[in-house]
Amino acid sequence: MKIEQLANEFAKVFGGSGYRTFFAPGRINLIGEHTDYNGGHVFPCAITFGTYALASKRTDRKIRMYSVNFPEIGVVEFDLDHLEYDLNHNWANYPKGMISYIKEAGYQIDSGLDVLFYGNIPNGAGLSSSASIELVTGVMLEGLFKLKVDRIDLVKLGQKVENQFIGVNSGIMDQFAVGMGKKNHGILLDCHTLKYEYAPIEMEDYRIVIMNTNKRRELADSKYNERRSECEKALKDLQKHVQINSLGSLSPDEFDRLQMEIKDPIHRKRAKHAVYENDRTIKALVALKQNDLEQFGQLINQSHISLRDDYEVTGKELDTIVEAAWNQEGVLGARMTGAGFGGCAIAIVEKDKVDAFIKEVGKIYEEKIGYKAEFYIVTAGEGAKEIHSKNISLGA
Repeated sequence: MKIEQLANEFAKVFGGSGYRTFFAPGRINLIGEHTDYNGGHVFPCAITFGTYALASKRTDRKIRMYSVNFPEIGVVEFDLDHLEYDLNHNWANYPKGMISYIKEAGYQIDSGLDVLFYGNIPNGAGLSSSASIELVTGVMLEGLFKLKVDRIDLVKLGQKVENQFIGVNSGIMDQFAVGMGKKNHGILLDCHTLKYEYAPIEMEDYRIVIMNTNKRRELADSKYNERRSECEKALKDLQKHVQINSLGSLSPDEFDRLQMEIKDPIHRKRAKHAVYENDRTIKALVALKQNDLEQFGQLINQSHISLRDDYEVTGKELDTIVEAAWNQEGVLGARMTGAGFGGCAIAIVEKDKVDAFIKEVGKIYEEKIGYKAEFYIVTAGEGAKEIHSKNISLGA
């Protein structure tokens, strides 16, 4: 899909051609999995796939939205005075929630809109298409209505849409990475204080390859709640002996000294992952600042092993694809990314070996699992913004 095709589509659906174009990326989490709710750090980056919005203001209060990805749903219509959640509006509830909360926050939106959306983030892959659509709507409203919204406030409004409007109890990492992304950088983020630091990802000779297992993450939500509860119980046991607010407050050495205070061996394993993964994430920042990609790769590998053995959230598909990746030439590291039980893994691969890597890992995966995986080559990209025609190239 090229920008000219989107322009033609906009004209066909809405008539007229006076639109502006906005983009918000998807994201991957490089390292720091299941650490956010344990008081630790995450390390996401924005990617070059994302959501495009072509939009123009109207003279009335009507809002019309159309998604190229869901043509069967057609144009979704509502108006500025009726912004409540509506099941029949399907995907359009994400941008609708953003309009509602930006208005509620006191920003002036005084006319309707025509908006055409197009996303090239693979559906169901866990690369955060919902945060992408929330933030592209946010920057679109900023641009069209000349709003001045602090970017962190916009990120928080995106999370609020997810939590309160849609009803998904997720953390802030996705919206933060999508809103605050910086080209060729990852972001070390403390999800509780929102303190963050950029780290350069200088990968001239390497590429980030996303490996989509094509297994939908059916178990992820129930197991997420279960793991969260197990970590809370481990923390309660530890708090009888040490003053801490979260597992992320402990260093690996402190944890090793105290771990037998956690009575249940399963809870002990979960807590070990939370503590050690947080430590790996902080070490990853140092490795990238020193341009030590080999050390970064080793940390990524250790992260997957911990998620497999201590946190037990990988599953056959993710383990198969990651182990196949580990055995290829030119691979610095590979791990699952996201909640687990399906979705995606990432690998850092020498750029000259990428084609051979995709072919070989794809072959092994299909032989063992029985269906194909998909592969995407991405770089760390910019956060949500308006884009101008001459700078537009859709895709990675």
